[in-house]
Amino acid sequence: MKKHLLALSAAAVLLAPQTVGAEGFSINEWSAEGFAMGGARMFAENDAANMAYNPASLTKVQGEKAKISVAYISPHGKWKADDKLIPDDNWDAFGHNRVNPAFAPGMYYVKQLNDKEWLGMGTYARFGNMCQFERNDVVASSAFSSRLNGVSLGMNYARKHDNKWSTSVGAEINYIGLVLDKNLGMGSPFHIDGTSWALGWNAAANYTFDDKNEFGVVYRSKVKHSMEAEYDVHGVLGGLASPNNSGDAYGCVTLPESWMLGYGHKFDDKTRMELNATWTRWSRFDALNIALTPGLPIPGGNQLGTKNMWKDGWRYAIGIEHKLSDKYSLLAGIAHDERGIPDETGDFMVPTGERDTYSIGVQYHDKKQTIALGLGYMDVGDLNMKGHTVTDAYSKAHMHDSYTKIVVLSYQYNF
Repeated sequence: MKKHLLALSAAAVLLAPQTVGAEGFSINEWSAEGFAMGGARMFAENDAANMAYNPASLTKVQGEKAKISVAYISPHGKWKADDKLIPDDNWDAFGHNRVNPAFAPGMYYVKQLNDKEWLGMGTYARFGNMCQFERNDVVASSAFSSRLNGVSLGMNYARKHDNKWSTSVGAEINYIGLVLDKNLGMGSPFHIDGTSWALGWNAAANYTFDDKNEFGVVYRSKVKHSMEAEYDVHGVLGGLASPNNSGDAYGCVTLPESWMLGYGHKFDDKTRMELNATWTRWSRFDALNIALTPGLPIPGGNQLGTKNMWKDGWRYAIGIEHKLSDKYSLLAGIAHDERGIPDETGDFMVPTGERDTYSIGVQYHDKKQTIALGLGYMDVGDLNMKGHTVTDAYSKAHMHDSYTKIVVLSYQYNF
């Protein structure tokens, strides 16, 4: 067991700086089976990815299992904007995001210690974002490249108290890396790159009503990051020719806490369904303010920030799993994410609206291994934005025709 834990720990640390987010900000693609069921997978049997979806269900894992998963996420979208330099109220500029797919990996290890105790460990992305536009676009004054790499390294202890109750508590080390490129002043390129590590925790509980129905709840704490970064900018600033400027930057951001509620029902030995609702306190993410040292010769030059003023919101999902035989299963799911970004404070760093995700999947399993594939399409709602900083080159903008293609592959080995 110790050898397996050390191997997974080393892989997780090496993986963390390379983990990237994708369209949106909340990442739910933690395994092929979980994604195929719309994220409604809190009560799976013998699945090491329970570490991510519901640690209280670690008690449903028999023996010792390890799992690896990777999600391919490809966002697409179009925009139009009203250029401040053109004195009218029309859409003067048009474009689309640069298609730059992201990968969100996950790794899980679960060990049954005895009849009542389990230990789980995993690394997976809970928050992340990646958006890219053309460097000379009007909207590049907000951001022409925005990447928030995120990964969580967690360990959980789970206990089965009796035939009805199971609980779990765990600790999380959360990593984020921010890379932002935008245009300041007269198109002066600005680049910032920073990282941060912070601690969080979680708790979960399952209650089994009978052999067909069960209920679960998972709480994940807020994670407060203090980021240290470096920046550089060159070109024309404040109407004056300026040499290259560089310096240190510092910022704080709080990733929000969440409550996940789930209900599972078995129709028979072959078919089961899960309903899921997740509430996230997005209002924690009220602003991204980064102080620059030394300041720059532009209005508010010692601060780079946006007042996001996000709204708390829900995510709803339903998933179905049907066994075709002892080795093959089909999965399907639908999920809806409420939009948490108001029109007044939206920007091109995280330009996403409400999201509807449709997914299907297939799983093969035998005594030693499980292989699964999930395919999905995410329909992203429109988003209106206003130019709300002095450096924005547009007075208003509109994101439309946005969607994301997702493919997730998982492999689990049973020791």
